[in-house]
Amino acid sequence: MRHTTIKDVAKRAGVSLKTVSRVINQEASVRTDTREKVERAIEALGYRPNLSARSLRSAHSYAIGLVYDNPNAHYVISMQDGVLSACRERGYGLQIHPCDSSVPELADELCTLVKRSRLAGLVLAPPMSEQPELIATLKAHDIAFVRIIAARKDPQDGSPCVYVDDRDAAYAITEHLIQLGHKRIGFLWGEPHHRSSPERYQGYADALKDYGIALNKKLVLPGRYAFDDGFRGARKLLALKEPPTAIFGSNDEIAAGVLAAARSAGLDVPWDLSIAGFEDNPFSKQAWPALTTARQSTSEIGRHAALRLMRELQQHDRDEHAATANEGFVPELVVRGSTAPPRNGGPRKD
Repeated sequence: MRHTTIKDVAKRAGVSLKTVSRVINQEASVRTDTREKVERAIEALGYRPNLSARSLRSAHSYAIGLVYDNPNAHYVISMQDGVLSACRERGYGLQIHPCDSSVPELADELCTLVKRSRLAGLVLAPPMSEQPELIATLKAHDIAFVRIIAARKDPQDGSPCVYVDDRDAAYAITEHLIQLGHKRIGFLWGEPHHRSSPERYQGYADALKDYGIALNKKLVLPGRYAFDDGFRGARKLLALKEPPTAIFGSNDEIAAGVLAAARSAGLDVPWDLSIAGFEDNPFSKQAWPALTTARQSTSEIGRHAALRLMRELQQHDRDEHAATANEGFVPELVVRGSTAPPRNGGPRKD
């Protein structure tokens, strides 16, 4: 069966081959009605550009890389889906590159990856996106990139990024628990080298302070973004002479581990112990009771990061230097059955 070609698209749309090429390359010079006509033809014919040939015909590569180091499979898959959707929308290829963010030769590894695979640029997921030395090396080698970072506002540091306000979302979760009447609220950290961990802790600490509740360091434990750490951390907290009436896990895997520990201790969730997580991954929906959490659209974050990278590449090709605003996301509080007032009640702030 013959593959659809760019000539077929041009014929159906009634335009030149050059015009179709301009639409595929997202050039701004194409009139809106012409662009829409070509896009309808592409959709109707199911045309997909030959990325290898396309890259060889021009000085511009039409493939990008997604670089990550995260043990959370749901996060990785969602991020990949989001970046891939942007690539398909704009006619780019995608290379997935898992790596170890702790190795000293990471910068050399990524520079070699870009050169060897002829990538146009990189989408950097945390924690690589939050390593100043790595960012400086990529800039020195003139490698295009967009970072996904945890931050309350646009850092405006000259590096394009998509930022996620983990602090405010964690504040909303903690405030929800406080308003239910909880005063002894445990907090289980994720990896400290992920900026999301201290940002989520800061939201927790700020909410306690604003409601006049003293921060009890015995209720705060270090850990990783993992089920086992949630289970172990919860067992330690529940063994305290004055255990918490609620536990906030830094992600849903931790919270699911807390739920398992509560069940193993014979506790009735949410009445004996309220539990909250973060991210709204499948653990939060499949648990019983379902977990209160912060809904973080990881796929949308990935998609917007990839689109931002492609805009940067287009500006570079046109030798444009116009500043483009970075995009921010705030995870949304989702209240489910794992949180309720403590069994013996408690004070609330009006």
